[in-house]
Amino acid sequence: MSQLHAMPIVLDSLDHLVLTVASVEKTSAFYQRVLGMTAREFKPGRYALHFGTQKINLHEAGTVVDPNVRHATAGSGDLCFLTAMSLEQVIAHLQAEGVAIVQGPVSATGACNKLRSVYIYDPDENLIEIANEV
Repeated sequence: MSQLHAMPIVLDSLDHLVLTVASVEKTSAFYQRVLGMTAREFKPGRYALHFGTQKINLHEAGTVVDPNVRHATAGSGDLCFLTAMSLEQVIAHLQAEGVAIVQGPVSATGACNKLRSVYIYDPDENLIEIANEV
């Protein structure tokens, strides 16, 4: 009798991710003002941040939106966003918005290419990397 071997899962892309935050309102305001994202309510009381063809769902800490979520903690995220804007323009915008740069510009390694990046914190101290591919 032959054994059936399961084929490995082949993933194509990331549809969305969920970021746990202390305040959906403060996070939405920051990501809209600083990173140009759009906040949208996708279910009653549930919000997501949209940019390009991507989205980040927001989960407010202490609110059970899915009983399968075991360790939802604000400030534990580390996200990298690519931009076609020059880092000089990014830095000028961050300075104009009063957002401190934690590090950068520095060289980094992306999923497909080398990166030139700056790092900031969002209101929950999630580490946000803004990068140009080089």
